[in-house]
Amino acid sequence: MEEHEVLIMTESLNESGDGVFDPSALPLEELRTRCVSELGLPKYRADQIFAWIHRRGVTDISKMTDLSKELREDLLQKARIQTLKAEKIRKTSDGVTKATVRTVDGHLVETVIIPEGDKVTQCISTQVGCRMGCGFCATAQMGFTRNLTAGEIVGQVSLGRQLAEKTGQRISNLVYMGMGEPLDNYESVRDSLLILLDPHGQDFSTRKITVSTAGHVAGLQKLAEESFQINLAVSINSPTQEVRARLMPIARRWPLSELMQALRIFPLQKRRRITVEYVLLSGINDSLEDARNLARLFRGIPSKINLIRINPFSGCPYMPPSMEETERFQDSLRRAGYTVFLRKSRGAEIQAGCGQLASG
Repeated sequence: MEEHEVLIMTESLNESGDGVFDPSALPLEELRTRCVSELGLPKYRADQIFAWIHRRGVTDISKMTDLSKELREDLLQKARIQTLKAEKIRKTSDGVTKATVRTVDGHLVETVIIPEGDKVTQCISTQVGCRMGCGFCATAQMGFTRNLTAGEIVGQVSLGRQLAEKTGQRISNLVYMGMGEPLDNYESVRDSLLILLDPHGQDFSTRKITVSTAGHVAGLQKLAEESFQINLAVSINSPTQEVRARLMPIARRWPLSELMQALRIFPLQKRRRITVEYVLLSGINDSLEDARNLARLFRGIPSKINLIRINPFSGCPYMPPSMEETERFQDSLRRAGYTVFLRKSRGAEIQAGCGQLASG
């Protein structure tokens, strides 16, 4: 197995029992504050440290050469940047890569890198397991263990960058669609976005990052208050409350009517659209009536629709509809005026497809 070192960072500027902290764990503004208040350093030193870690991928403080030798020696006594090795890396014949990474406390999480033309998309995880309980998702069958820290989320991107560079590529797009419900881990997701979007670091464009939710209305409301202007995707999977609540227990906490109200008022930049994720389950949510109801549900909301034929996994009670039924569903939505994509099944042979991530 080929091993890769990946930056895995603790949440906030955590201190160990001996007072050592991790300077790679915080958004820049917070890192500046802590460097000034706790280390007595000017703010620009925090900028330098942040750039070394997040732009250059350097995790060895002794190699941060624009810091004085004395400062580096002092930081080596007071700071520790934690690194891990990928547990397993698997590839498909068409270039999809799945990396399984072990956290500091021994848990496994997965991230997937999907090349397509000149675009390389990385799907990143936000939780160990998931507490949403969706019956068509392998991650949900794991149950919930804990939230990932902001550093662990960003660390997956650091690994993705390393893996992509080995094949002469670069990560161009990020989707928060891996293990877990991103908005159920709002603070860590928010801090990871601040780090990834920062021009002193990896400097991703807001147009290149998508956060997906199963319908966490409280998290959506918080996200709406931020100024990230990233892309939003929402997993619907049925246009009726009864079926959706059966498929997705989160709909019992936030009914479809509340979710749709939150989406209607969600601030979107000009020409941006909400991506509607819809997993097709044979005989459950794939009828022409379902298509017509879905079209009515999103009327007036700038949106596009991604259809996903379920990727079965061990113990999954659902099957995908036939291609003929899928195309009929897609055509109905197109006739209603929607842009509709049928997402290709990429990575299923290594259990890296949508809904298949389960630390295996």
